[in-house]
Amino acid sequence: MYTTKTYALKAEVSLPFREALDRVKAALKEQGFGVLTEVDVQATLKEKLGLEFRRYVILGACNPPLSRRALSADLEAGLVLPCNVIVYEEGDRTVVMIADPETMMATLGKPGLDAVARDARARLERVIANLDS
Repeated sequence: MYTTKTYALKAEVSLPFREALDRVKAALKEQGFGVLTEVDVQATLKEKLGLEFRRYVILGACNPPLSRRALSADLEAGLVLPCNVIVYEEGDRTVVMIADPETMMATLGKPGLDAVARDARARLERVIANLDS
């Protein structure tokens, strides 16, 4: 199931967590995004605070041509880069959310970023839409 929030693209899938995470990474790659960072929140909370937490990963995804376009239009665009993706367990389902680049770029108030944000959003919508296929 794919939905859009005002700040994110969201899908709930009936895939096991690890399979969903792998599928997200593959779909990002198909759309020209590489994963720059991967934060295992469960492991971090266990290591740093001794707390148990559900499986939850934050990915920092970057599409170099889009990033170059954004940074060429406005250096402050780096404040909302890379694209943030979260994947976490929710009962017997896995939730995938991607920060909406149009919403993130709009916070900067720079019209020159509109086109790159639309392009990024279209690519990320395809990532979300292809998770169940």
